[in-house]
Amino acid sequence: MYSRHGFLSILALGFVVALTAGPAQAQTRVGEAAVVKNEVVRIAASTTQINVGDAVLRDEVVRTGLDSATRLVMADSTNLSLGPSATIKLDRTVFDDDHHYRDVAIRLTSGAFRFVTGHSDKAAYKVTTPLATIGVRGTILDILSQRGRTTVVLQEGASTVCTTSRQCLDLTQPGDTAIITSTGGRTTIQKTNNSPWTFAANCAQAAGLCSVTQYADATPVTPPVEDDPTGILCGR
Repeated sequence: MYSRHGFLSILALGFVVALTAGPAQAQTRVGEAAVVKNEVVRIAASTTQINVGDAVLRDEVVRTGLDSATRLVMADSTNLSLGPSATIKLDRTVFDDDHHYRDVAIRLTSGAFRFVTGHSDKAAYKVTTPLATIGVRGTILDILSQRGRTTVVLQEGASTVCTTSRQCLDLTQPGDTAIITSTGGRTTIQKTNNSPWTFAANCAQAAGLCSVTQYADATPVTPPVEDDPTGILCGR
């Protein structure tokens, strides 16, 4: 009788473990890390280091440490570079097929980013910071999210930048910049073509940080920055 009870207990325990393990195993791979320098971690039930080639999963938070950087290549070949002390959440991803999104939401919480759109329909992208919603139309954007301030610099293509109170402006020429500030509960947005910042200053953080690769053939970039005398990898 005891043996039978013990067997049933073990069987029940195994069933519970299988149920609880299911959601984690079912997490969707939405991209991979193509470049990693120093501390790049995923924040979930525990904090774990991300290495080159590791999967990026739907609904997870990725954070870089001091003197750290990473470039993530999404399944639709969107390239997203993060500078030091940056935090991003892949809020939502809905696939049309293996390499196109019908709906993708990316939250840039804090830090410096370069965003290069991939093969999905441009209306599928929703990029947000605590102060702004950014629409893209075949675009390369540099985005700096700071406390009380977001800076969006257009490098290529076009973009519409809106505050959370729906004040919007269009960026249509390379160098067009939207600066959103929030002070005393009041949010303002202004446009300039003389940007005070671009992501280019972060490109030397790691070899290949500012290059662009396709998801299907994204390979780790290993040469040191010193092996790039032309500065092509860093946009110089």
